[in-house]
Amino acid sequence: MQGYVLTGYGNADVMQMREVPEPTVGPGELLIDVRAAGLNPLDSKLRRGGLKPLLGLKLPRVAGNELAGVVRETGAGVTGFTAGDRVFARVTKLSLGAFAPRVVVPADLAAKMPSSLDFTDAAGLPLAGLTALQALRDELDVQPGQRVFVSGGAGGVGTLAIQLATWMGAEVATTASAQGADLVRSLGAKTIIDYKEQKFAEHLRDYDGALDLIGGRDLTDIFTILKPGAKVVTIAGTPEPVTARKDLGRGFGLSALLWLASAKLRRQARAHRVVYRFLFMHPSGPDLALLARLVDEGRLKAVTDRVFPFEEIADAFVHLDRGRAKGKVVVRMTT
Repeated sequence: MQGYVLTGYGNADVMQMREVPEPTVGPGELLIDVRAAGLNPLDSKLRRGGLKPLLGLKLPRVAGNELAGVVRETGAGVTGFTAGDRVFARVTKLSLGAFAPRVVVPADLAAKMPSSLDFTDAAGLPLAGLTALQALRDELDVQPGQRVFVSGGAGGVGTLAIQLATWMGAEVATTASAQGADLVRSLGAKTIIDYKEQKFAEHLRDYDGALDLIGGRDLTDIFTILKPGAKVVTIAGTPEPVTARKDLGRGFGLSALLWLASAKLRRQARAHRVVYRFLFMHPSGPDLALLARLVDEGRLKAVTDRVFPFEEIADAFVHLDRGRAKGKVVVRMTT
């Protein structure tokens, strides 16, 4: 079978379509016929080598972090799934493999797809949905009546974060271009700052928490809009020691490295009396099941920007890397 393979670290040409071995299912695993796979900025970051010290991936390997498809075979000991089930999953950080016609996934990292979605919409949910859910629920502990800021609200994670924070009872402010304003408003955002015309730090104050999806100056400006003691969770800044211990299960060596790398940001956060946290989400079947339920109840909407044929995945990444997608970019497998 043909898979889209990460052959090394560098520019776009290190990602290549190649013949790859058929996966075999083991105990506790599902063999899935992939119907669609989501593209993410994380895929491009991996390609550029930005996460090489954290993950230490062995290359070459089939790339791809999330998918939707049909269970072909279940491994020994698997319960709750049978051949023919429509499922979606976020694969493990170290295995990847979604950019191929078939993939093996631990059963506890998969869930049955929302019954109201097709494969292309479902394929874009796992990584962004889990990131938004775990940031808001587990790290920010969002409560009804709080005010939460989400930077970059029209992107893949942002569109889901706005909806989830609203479901949790928060009032959401976000940044978006004029072209994205109607979208984020329809998803529940109450305050929308046009980042091309205004600086959000000049208009927002005393927020209870923030999810940073942009990094750079946006991240440090967020420090100024939060209440003392509030937390900002980022997926675009510099990882810090808790990332190594809690998210990656790594020890002192990596913790020390990230302590040094994040020292300036943590110092800036302390100066504003706020807490800085970088999040690597955890693949989770139960969390995916929750997202599926919210979709089927009409509380969560999948936002898909564009769907490409799998054979045009290189063009799909060009589109994604421009940074203008409203929602998720997805590739659809030929069946």
